[in-house]
Amino acid sequence: MGRHYEVQGRRLFLHRSGSGGPAVVFLPGASAVGLDYLNLHERVAEFTTSVLYDRAGTGWSDPAELPRTAAEVATELRELLRAAGVPAPYVLVPHSLGGAYARRFIQLFPEEVAGVVYLDAFYEEWDIHMIGAKTHLKPQPVPGDLMLRLVAFLSRGLYKKMFATWPGEIRQALLAKHTSVESQRAGAEERSNMPELRDELKAAGQVPDKPLIALAALGIDTSLKFLMSKQALREMTEGKTRLYQALGASVQDGQTRVLPDARHSTIHIDAPDAVLRAIDDLWRRVS
Repeated sequence: MGRHYEVQGRRLFLHRSGSGGPAVVFLPGASAVGLDYLNLHERVAEFTTSVLYDRAGTGWSDPAELPRTAAEVATELRELLRAAGVPAPYVLVPHSLGGAYARRFIQLFPEEVAGVVYLDAFYEEWDIHMIGAKTHLKPQPVPGDLMLRLVAFLSRGLYKKMFATWPGEIRQALLAKHTSVESQRAGAEERSNMPELRDELKAAGQVPDKPLIALAALGIDTSLKFLMSKQALREMTEGKTRLYQALGASVQDGQTRVLPDARHSTIHIDAPDAVLRAIDDLWRRVS
């Protein structure tokens, strides 16, 4: 499934299905890989070209020093899509941290983006809509090996549930990948510079106006219940509601949809029909 393409001296993994355009391109969150979104990918491929990929330093792509700037990641993606023969324009579907890279892609290559469906994704105005300082963006130190091993072990049950319906060989490969210390470290390294990504996006000026649908997942990830107080979680949920309403209102053809029971890390697993509906709606709007 999928193949590697050489980009900037590295081999990057990309899997494509379907035909036609605009192509839908999924941008994984930190600690995620392209094949995590296979459930959506296969359904999108029924009506257009769908693309999954792994950024350098993650998944089945070659290693890279992490974290990287959003410009580096966005430029890499553009070159990969060209190497794979996937023509622009694209409907970008970024999840979580992938939102920073998608927004930088729009800044750098606006003519190559038809629209965006944000899956509870990074938006540089986060701190403006968060009341409590505890929920503001901060540098996140990368845990040591012992903690990473513990996280990998404790997350095994979550990943088993996530990929329960994936084909057996892919399910086993994903489970092994996600529960490795190397994969956990890559995810922690990627999200360690979120304040810098915010500053990079703001310094580059306004993100060009592109049709968008912002999906807000208001369910609480299990891990956060152990890391944050009930008050902080409540403030974060209220802040996210304001945040994604603002993102939807930031462009002429924007929309926000709230998914009260979907969680941030598993929005594509918790609410696949709602996510697919948003992708299909936007794709038809810009086709």
